[in-house]
Amino acid sequence: MNRKKQLYQQEVVPALMAKFGKENPFAVAKLAKITVNVGVGSESNRQQSADAVMTQLTKMTGQRSHVTSARMSIASFKLREGDPVGVAVTLRGDRMWDFFDKLVSLALPQVKDFSGVSRTAFDQAGNYTLGLTEQIIFPEIVYDEIDRVRGLQVVMTVQNADSREESFELLEKLGMPFRKEE
Repeated sequence: MNRKKQLYQQEVVPALMAKFGKENPFAVAKLAKITVNVGVGSESNRQQSADAVMTQLTKMTGQRSHVTSARMSIASFKLREGDPVGVAVTLRGDRMWDFFDKLVSLALPQVKDFSGVSRTAFDQAGNYTLGLTEQIIFPEIVYDEIDRVRGLQVVMTVQNADSREESFELLEKLGMPFRKEE
């Protein structure tokens, strides 16, 4: 069993039940899925870039990713309907917990001048969005083997959270390195 999943079950659930007055452990906020998105950008050979990003994202997450395509043509962006515009992967279960552990324990500490992640990037439903500027912070990505440095977006979907505070408490207890105060 993954150590973050074990931490959630043994320590976080009882702590959240006590803090928010929940009687049922199934009513406590939980991490449901993590979605990782990478944009291909306005490169000349979008399909080749999408293939490179797919390979990198598969290495980072341990799960095969899929290409997202343009739904309509936009002439000013030199974009045609069906052109690849990004690559995404949705993680659930053990792969989600493994990726979260890797993100918190290995990748985020690799960020230069890291002082923590934003405390305010929660939406109304309590989901957390994290933008990273470089994919090379993940240990599986070798700098000499990539065509260019790309940013990525990580969205953590939280279920059963009644407020942003509950989602924040969940992620903080799971080890998310938030900044002290903003």
